[in-house]
Amino acid sequence: MLTLFTTIWDFLLGYVFYYPLLMSYLWMLGAALYFYNRERHDPPFNRPPLLASYPPVSVLIPCYNEGDNAEETVMQALKLDYPEFEVIAINDGSRDNTGAVLDRLAAQHPKLKVVHLAQNQGKAVALTSGSLLARHEILLCIDGDALLDPHAADWMVRHFIEHPKVAAVTGNPRIRNRSTLLGRVQVGEFSSIVGMIKRAQMSYGRLFTVSGVITAFRKSAMHDVGYWSSDMMTEDIDISWKLQRREWEIRFEPNALVWILMPETVKGLWKQRLRWAQGGAQVLLKNADILGQPRLASLWPLYIEYSLSVVWSYTMLMLLVVWILDFIVPVGWLPMVDSPIVPEWNGVLLGATCLLQFALSKWLDSRYDQGLGRNYYWMIWYPLVFWVINTATTIAAFPKAVFRQRGQRARWISPDRGIRA
Repeated sequence: MLTLFTTIWDFLLGYVFYYPLLMSYLWMLGAALYFYNRERHDPPFNRPPLLASYPPVSVLIPCYNEGDNAEETVMQALKLDYPEFEVIAINDGSRDNTGAVLDRLAAQHPKLKVVHLAQNQGKAVALTSGSLLARHEILLCIDGDALLDPHAADWMVRHFIEHPKVAAVTGNPRIRNRSTLLGRVQVGEFSSIVGMIKRAQMSYGRLFTVSGVITAFRKSAMHDVGYWSSDMMTEDIDISWKLQRREWEIRFEPNALVWILMPETVKGLWKQRLRWAQGGAQVLLKNADILGQPRLASLWPLYIEYSLSVVWSYTMLMLLVVWILDFIVPVGWLPMVDSPIVPEWNGVLLGATCLLQFALSKWLDSRYDQGLGRNYYWMIWYPLVFWVINTATTIAAFPKAVFRQRGQRARWISPDRGIRA
């Protein structure tokens, strides 16, 4: 019995250690391949290549309680350096002065249209409402506090021109609030985790999700899948899977930049990551049937990888509980176990790998975001802060997703937008 327990414990310790190590090297390899095959020949992001044609674009901006941000976001979107476009701002039943701000701007700028929803319906409904009113086939969707780079549309539209099966192109979000430790660490996270994983997934075939803060969609593809789902906590993950299940293609375009605000308090970060984790768990449950459908085999690696990451979080929790119990219960009740968190040689290897990943991602994204090196030092805090939060939110979110009432409307809550100078 003791031998069996020790064997299982060693296996679980190995899983907790080797799984993130393996994934880290897979992400780095995939990102390096993406850069070599697709990215290295691109001109600077502010000098996009000429396109064979310039189909008109509708920029959609859903807003909920964005009175402090709406004018800056809309004015930046109106600076888009693109031949023909319209901007549609959807006021989703805001309780602040968002509606008044948008109406004032619409009176001054003919390219801006404003839609007012009588009640807060959630981001998915707001986006769908804007899509149905849009005049153009390409829908470029950004958040109500995001600043769109003037050249983003050129970079994204080229994918729709290249191939008729491209349904969505997601861009490269960059953090603009960097005044606190949490803000600085997220600068590195968006390069080393978000950007690197998207590059790697492009190399391996499929994207787990587009970034809701900046993605362009082909309207006919969205109509084909019934637009965004109003009951999903993360509409961006859900629409990514809906499109790919219908064998549409989604792509990542690192040159399409948008500058965003992120939480800079632990409470704000927890709420954001809990919503992300719950949305991921919802998609996992909703799409379990793909494992029985060979025609969707290209999505199996994404599904299995995400499932293993959820299992990893619960495994870590179980090991911690047993390890702590070993200090509490009388000697001899439990076999002596090794710590799952105190660093030994494997912890040093994991830490070195982590820093290597950060260094590679910094090099990949430095052409889009100057001064990333100044934040490299702060990344030593990433495993401590974000691994704990992300693991805890994954553990908390899965039961929420399982027991959430089906069809319940997912409404958004104004997030922590950080500290701005």
